[in-house]
Amino acid sequence: MDAGVIGVGMMGRNHVRIYSELKSVDSLGIYDVNTAAAQELAKKHGATVYGSIGELLDHADAVSVVVPTQFHAGVVREVFRKKKSVLIEKPICATAAEARDLMKSAPDGITIGIGHIERFNPIVAEIKKIVKNPRYFEMKRHNPTSSRITGSSVVEDLMIHDIDILINEFFPDPCDIHSVGNDDVMSVLMKCSSIPVALSASRKASKKIRLFYVEDEDFTIEGDFMSQEVTIHRRPGQYGVEAQRYVQENIIEKVMVGKVEPLKRELETFIDCVKHRRPFPVTPEQAIRNLEFCEKIRAAH
Repeated sequence: MDAGVIGVGMMGRNHVRIYSELKSVDSLGIYDVNTAAAQELAKKHGATVYGSIGELLDHADAVSVVVPTQFHAGVVREVFRKKKSVLIEKPICATAAEARDLMKSAPDGITIGIGHIERFNPIVAEIKKIVKNPRYFEMKRHNPTSSRITGSSVVEDLMIHDIDILINEFFPDPCDIHSVGNDDVMSVLMKCSSIPVALSASRKASKKIRLFYVEDEDFTIEGDFMSQEVTIHRRPGQYGVEAQRYVQENIIEKVMVGKVEPLKRELETFIDCVKHRRPFPVTPEQAIRNLEFCEKIRAAH
């Protein structure tokens, strides 16, 4: 299968690298308005640079669209006109209304996926298997200030990863939302199926944090998206006081997680879905719902 990447910024470079490593990809094409950057990357990974999006699409069966969010709709419309399968990096569009309008022009017979990469992080499936009777959810996604260009607020840029997991894997029903923050820092407290849920995201942190924390009735789960480690803390019911300190003995379990690069799993899945004409796990409908949720958060603060 012949693949292509439109846009070779920070994330686009990773798409190029991984496609070049996949045995299921026969050839790889690249297009970017920065021709010099595209040529340098192509030389490194054995790809071909094309002079226009249309020319690239003439030589590809499936493409990743990894341009800034505000250009998603225009670029994807070109892909739709050529009836080629496409993976659109998150968020699907700048607004949910724009995304809904875009999907009206989607042709039949192609695979359309949205790149919510953390859905492919192995800790998500592990934690979902462990959770039994949750009492509290918390997810943190904090970043140091970055020079990478984004046309989105911190909600669509970072928090949307946790929103995608939360509403598509754990709480499909509507949540009550209370939020406070700005374009770079946002804190959200919600009630989802009567369970308190806290989300926070920042682009101004001094420490990078990717935390998934669940308090269940009989244990506590901690997951780290970066290290792909999951820990379960169980209480055996032994409490006491030693030297005027409160002491609680816990049993700590390390969960065996098969560590993978989430983006590689995502792109492998995309190519496989295109090849076998199957829906991609993260659908446009889900991505639009994620974006609608983001818009509710920003409207609530």
